[in-house]
Amino acid sequence: MDFITLLGFAAGLLTTIAFFPQMFKTWKTKSAKDVSFVMLITFMSGLFLWLIYGIILGALPIILANGITLFLNFIILWLKIKYK
Repeated sequence: MDFITLLGFAAGLLTTIAFFPQMFKTWKTKSAKDVSFVMLITFMSGLFLWLIYGIILGALPIILANGITLFLNFIILWLKIKYK
């Protein structure tokens, strides 16, 4: 595996891990009042477009990072709707 691919995986890992604390906090407190609905939808739209871009390029780091982060944000969105 070359350096650029490893760099992509490292970047994807860090940006994906960043959403775990928010997801767990929302789940634990059963409150998502401080999470902006507009931000979630906008961010998830961007993640979806990055995912499509990664698929078109066949870039595994982009596909994995954005696919997993999109999934985590779907959980946060579901919790926001559930605990409204």
